[in-house]
Amino acid sequence: MAFDHTVDKHRNVNGDNYVVTGKFTNTDGDTGGTIATGLHLVKHFDLQYTGAAAIADAASVNENFPSDGSVIIVTAANSSGLWKAVGA
Repeated sequence: MAFDHTVDKHRNVNGDNYVVTGKFTNTDGDTGGTIATGLHLVKHFDLQYTGAAAIADAASVNENFPSDGSVIIVTAANSSGLWKAVGA
């Protein structure tokens, strides 16, 4: 398995804005991938690593916002974490 992601929650926060949260996992040396948020328009996106070991390189988002519902992320190899998208 290489890059994988899940959508855990999808909730309305204000008018036509929604917050979607989930997890991402990299294995086999992968360093990121594309997260399908389920939104039509992503206005804001956050990433955070999880796990016991400290990771020296920060995860980054390789997108211009607002973007369509998919977001490309770049991470350290074999890392896992949480993500949050805000949009419509």
